[in-house]
Order: sequence, then C-alpha cells, then structure tokens
Amino acid sequence: MIRPGQVIALCVLALLTIGVVMVNSALMSVNADPTRAGVTVQGLLLSKSTIYMGLAMVGLAAGAFFPLRGMTDGMLASNSRRPAPLTWMFIFCFVLIGVMALVYVPGLSRARNGSHRWIELPVPGLGDALSIQPSEFAKLALVALVAWYAATRASLMRQFWRGLVPALAAIGLVAGFIVLEDLGTGILVASASCIVLLAGGARVWHFLLFVPVAVAGLVAAVIANPYRLNRLTAFLDPYADPEKTGYHMIQSMAAVVNGQGFGRGLGHGLQKMGYLPEDQTDFLFAIVCEELGIAGAAVVIGLFVIMLGAAMRIIRREPQMMLKLLGLGIISIVGLQALINLAVVTGLGPTKGIALPLVSSGGTGWTLTAFALGLLVSIDRAHHEDEYVPSASVTA
Repeated sequence: MIRPGQVIALCVLALLTIGVVMVNSALMSVNADPTRAGVTVQGLLLSKSTIYMGLAMVGLAAGAFFPLRGMTDGMLASNSRRPAPLTWMFIFCFVLIGVMALVYVPGLSRARNGSHRWIELPVPGLGDALSIQPSEFAKLALVALVAWYAATRASLMRQFWRGLVPALAAIGLVAGFIVLEDLGTGILVASASCIVLLAGGARVWHFLLFVPVAVAGLVAAVIANPYRLNRLTAFLDPYADPEKTGYHMIQSMAAVVNGQGFGRGLGHGLQKMGYLPEDQTDFLFAIVCEELGIAGAAVVIGLFVIMLGAAMRIIRREPQMMLKLLGLGIISIVGLQALINLAVVTGLGPTKGIALPLVSSGGTGWTLTAFALGLLVSIDRAHHEDEYVPSASVTA
C-alpha cells in the first residue's frame, strides 16, 4: 500500500509538472517575426522553469533522505534536564534578519515593482543571474526554530512571561523585518509560527491579549505604504478605479470567469497577452482557470488537499514533539500560502505578492517548498523503518 510520504512526493511532482507547463504557456506572446520559433518540446524541456523543477526535485530528495530523526533526538537530549536557553533563539533570529538584510546590499539587491525582496547570484545556464528570495529561507527556518523552542520548553509553554512572550518576541522580530517589504509573507510566517506555538501548549487567551497589538501593527504597516491602502480599497470596490488600482483584480477575475467548465484550451488564454500582470507568478492560477477551466482548477486544488491530508497522517503518527510541531508548521506554511493565493486570484482577498506553492514560477520557492515537504517524507520513512525493525526481530 502506498505510504503517505510517497503520496506527498507524487503530489509535489504533479504540481511542479503543472507549474512548468502553465508557466511556459503564460510566457507565450504574439510575435510578428516569422523566423522566431514557437513553443516546442525542446524549448519546454530546456526552459528555465524546467531547470527549476529539476532543482526542486533535488530539494525534495534531499529533504526525504535528511537524517531528521537522529538530529532532533540529539537536540532534545541535550535539553532534557533543563529548558533550552533563550540566548540561542535570539542569536538565530538575528542571523535570519542578517540574511534577509542582504536584499539591501548594493550589487546583490534586485528591486521589483519598488520592493527589495530578491538578491541575484550569477549561475551559468540560468540567464544573467539567479534570483533568490531570502524570506523563503526565513519561513522554514523560523517555523523550525519555534518548533524547537516549544519542544524544549514544553514545561513552560503555558506560562505567559517564560513561555509565550519570548517566542512571540522572536516571531515579531523576524516577521516584522519581512513586513518592511512584504506584508503578505510576514503575516504568513507569523500565522504559521503562532499555530505551532498553540499546538505546543501555549494558552489561547494569552494570544488574545496580543490581538490589539497585532491589529495596530497591521494598520500601521498598511498606512505606512500607500500602495497597500490602494490594494485594500481596490478589493472593496475594484470598479471604482478600473484602469489603475482595480485593474489587476478585474483582469484576474475575468480570466477565472472566462475559463468556464473546461477552459479555452491549453495555450489559448487571452488574459496572458498583456492584460493580466504577474501572470507567470502570483496570478498563474488565473491562467490555469482560463485555459483549463473548473476541471483544471479542481485538479490543482485536489492535489493540494491530498498532499496536506497525507502530511496530516504523518504528523499524527509522530511521537516526538519537535517533529510533530515541525511537520505542522510546514503544513501551515504550504496550506496558508495556497489558500491566500487562491483567495487573491479569485477576488476573495486583497492583492498580495503571495505565490501558489510549487505552481507559480519561482526557483527559490519551488526548491525550498519541495525540501520542506521532503522533510515530511523523511519523517514517514522513519515510521516505516520503526515498523520494519520490530517485525524483523520477531521473525529472527
């Protein structure tokens, strides 16, 4: 019988394949030059997105064979007699902030649409440079840090000052730095980390005390950047300014609606012909809906549901607290990110720079998401080995 880890691997492969096909479809354009070649099998296999898919599959394999159980057993054993010191947690937080601050370093920084979220590294075969988004590293790293914190300080998690407050301070530092350039990712990281804390034993009413602070911070972040306020007003009424602030949302909803049941056909979408911005990245799902219709959209959503369901089966069977919390954090990141993207594309949420995991174009995002899901495969492999060893000893 197929194991949950194998289900995750197959779903990752299927989503990446859909992503490669749809990204290349979104790249199509009308060109009057008769000598320019159209979309070919060779061009598809040698495209940048195909190379990124290969890197993502390497990341999946690296995560699947990562010795996660042995590493976490050692980390927990060293803190078995006393709670882990807070110093290491904050040192790690400042290291994360230092890595993310590279987006402001001249020569490395690459600004897009006025935002500094990427750094560029020259890599042969991928064009001029490889764009890396440091916040993608921060998402997985912060969730892993919070899982370690909750597991090593389990006896203190129900206490306000010694349990919850230090963790929220660490989350606030990292997520707050991300919010400077990317409000959506900052909210995503903070939300996933808080879910891990709640599962680790923190009290719900302790969290409720921080709701006013979180709301005030969110309002300040929106007011500080006029384009965020414009996106919010466009969500409330996109047709109030259809040629400017509401244009993006209107074009996305038009692509979704025009797909109907089975779509216009692969490659035959109209919105990608200069009408829908960011059609290869954040709004690629709109192209899926237009070209493949409700049927294609249902396949993509179904793959996410199956993958996250298999992941839940894995963490329910996991006895070790840190691995259970880490798995929950990975599920939270992937699930919430997919949910936010789907809401934005279909007009159910304000426009945010959140990509659809494993589908929207992105080298760093694909690779790190696949690696994170590979860690769940690693946990499942450990379950399988634990079941196999006792049966072998009985037979002997």
